Amino acid sequence: MTDDRDTPTQEASSGFSWKQVFGMIIASVCIAVFVTAFTIKVFLFPSPFKPVVLSAKEEQQLSTKLEQFDNLTVETKKSPDDSTGDVTLKPEQYSEEGASREISFSEREINAIMAKNTDLAQKLAIDLADDMVSIKLLIPLDPDLPLMGGKTLKVKAGAELAYREGRPLVKLKGVSLMGVPMPNSWLGGLKNIDLIQEFGGNDGFWKSFADGIDAVAVTDGFLKIKLKE
Repeated sequence: MTDDRDTPTQEASSGFSWKQVFGMIIASVCIAVFVTAFTIKVFLFPSPFKPVVLSAKEEQQLSTKLEQFDNLTVETKKSPDDSTGDVTLKPEQYSEEGASREISFSEREINAIMAKNTDLAQKLAIDLADDMVSIKLLIPLDPDLPLMGGKTLKVKAGAELAYREGRPLVKLKGVSLMGVPMPNSWLGGLKNIDLIQEFGGNDGFWKSFADGIDAVAVTDGFLKIKLKE
């Protein structure tokens, strides 16, 4: 003989009530909406990068470094009656005497230079690690472009930069679009290839670049290059 009083308990333990099922459906929908919104925000409408702002001490150090580059800090002379803000160059005899052939910048200084002298302040960020230079770049797409028109393309790339066996080394480590790493075949098979060794045998950019470098070192947050005479 079966006891009918056990039936409700058995039903409750064998499944979920309609309230529980309804609650799980609502929770699943909320999670799906959140994930979709987050994905759209991150991949299609990424936030601009925050420009690097140097402290007063860092600004002074950077200004001192830039003084050796004539194209960035030329000595100028304003005309007394110049109301347009134009400047004229001061005649000066060319000389390499006492000129330093070493270039060194910190990661913050490089990003600050980009922010001040280009329109990439909120679109480009450069990272320096041991023997590695990485960039993040935001590329606004043409509004008339099908599907992705008006969106922002987020690109990440990394390259190994070092000096070994008496010559510089440059290796592309990878490129990703919207967080998706691109296949090596799409990069022309250049991933993990020493570009200077591959293309520096003939006259051209890579050979000229390598021939002019006496030393290069990339450490965590710093870049140092020494040029040949």
